[in-house]
Amino acid sequence: MFLEKFKPLFSLIPQVKAPIHRQGFKDKIKWTAIVLVLYFFLCQIPLYGLSSTAIDQFANLRAVLAGNFQSIMTLGIGPIVTSSIVLQVLVGTKMINLDLSKHEHKSLFQSTQKILAILITIFEAVVLVSMGNLPPINPSYEWIMIVQLVVGAILILYLDEVISKWGFGSGVGLFIAAGVSQEIVIRSLNFLPTAASPGQMPGMIPGFIQSIISGSPDPSKLLPLLATIVVFLIAVYGESMRVEIPISHGQMRGHGRIRGNVGKYPLKFIYASNMPVILTSALLVNVTLMANVFQKIGFPILGHVNTGKPVDGIVLYLTTPRFDVLSTNPLRVLVYGIFFMAFCIIFSILWVEIGGLGADKIAEQLHSSGIQVPGFRSSKTQLKKMLKKYVPALTVLGGAFVGLLAFGADLTNAAGGGTGVLLTVGIVYKLYEEIAQEQLMDMHPMLKRFLE
Repeated sequence: MFLEKFKPLFSLIPQVKAPIHRQGFKDKIKWTAIVLVLYFFLCQIPLYGLSSTAIDQFANLRAVLAGNFQSIMTLGIGPIVTSSIVLQVLVGTKMINLDLSKHEHKSLFQSTQKILAILITIFEAVVLVSMGNLPPINPSYEWIMIVQLVVGAILILYLDEVISKWGFGSGVGLFIAAGVSQEIVIRSLNFLPTAASPGQMPGMIPGFIQSIISGSPDPSKLLPLLATIVVFLIAVYGESMRVEIPISHGQMRGHGRIRGNVGKYPLKFIYASNMPVILTSALLVNVTLMANVFQKIGFPILGHVNTGKPVDGIVLYLTTPRFDVLSTNPLRVLVYGIFFMAFCIIFSILWVEIGGLGADKIAEQLHSSGIQVPGFRSSKTQLKKMLKKYVPALTVLGGAFVGLLAFGADLTNAAGGGTGVLLTVGIVYKLYEEIAQEQLMDMHPMLKRFLE
């Protein structure tokens, strides 16, 4: 295999060792909390040598990037997700032949992703500094700033690995949820005036109360908060939707008249989770990044960017619009919406196939556990037929649903970003399920072999 030639290189990259023994609930909570505190601490370390004229070109997608602008964590999880996109496409098109259900192949995939993420980190850091998005106070500070950005992104890479092996969930998801939650709290409750508006409370709730006290109530100040609540409720409803298919256990065939041997196997409506939204958002970030590169070298084939904002071309139509754009440039909103939904569906299909969530893989797992279709002999073929009625449809519909919801939520300028709120709901919901399962296994260790 092609990637096996790089094993000597992989061995030189530091790895976070997996725990020798199974981590208990308290240990996982401890490591998750430690990493979260470190993440917030690192987000407060400013970039040394940064000019005050820096512009956050990715402000609309900042929640998805899980990075803090003007800090060493400016790049956030962007390089990690970008490397995942590249490898998913290569594996999905069979340009790299990997079966991620095999431990050895999965290890090769993860090592390759880490190397690629580090290379993308260096590329993005060089582009942002040299293109003027993060201008230094003096040209001599350029390499100092690039090193800081690279160090910050690599720290996130390893914090993510610590979470995946020692804590709950994934670091990528945890950092997104933490950043979005922080932004929602600040935008909702901040009462400290800013330099731009010295007499105004920037928070939505304090600002609304201030408008009432001044004698001119302004309900529009609460619209982003209301949009956040609506997105939250729709996302929770989507996460709770299931398609339940009937199954029975082959070891209980002798008790066919007893309904206890017939159960239901739940398939989530959002089958590929919210990962397609993360991948699509990261793709849009890279489109903007490449537009900067082409413009700098004199070939603005993706469009022009001025003071961090796209002004024309492809990059303008692939930048997150706001609701007021509907009246001025409805075509831009339509193009962005179609692109966003289409790539959410594409990444949903890739994620299901590469992640071993396809009908064939699930059928093999169920068959090996003694599960069968009620009324039929134990047959892997029958399980595949039944699952193929639902899994492909749920993959496409779930991807379209999260794409449409994220797109619509971003139009409303919801607190934390519409996409950020959607992702946070899915991340927290999945984290809750994992924590509940871990607690159950701690209380009843014999259940571990059935739940894993």
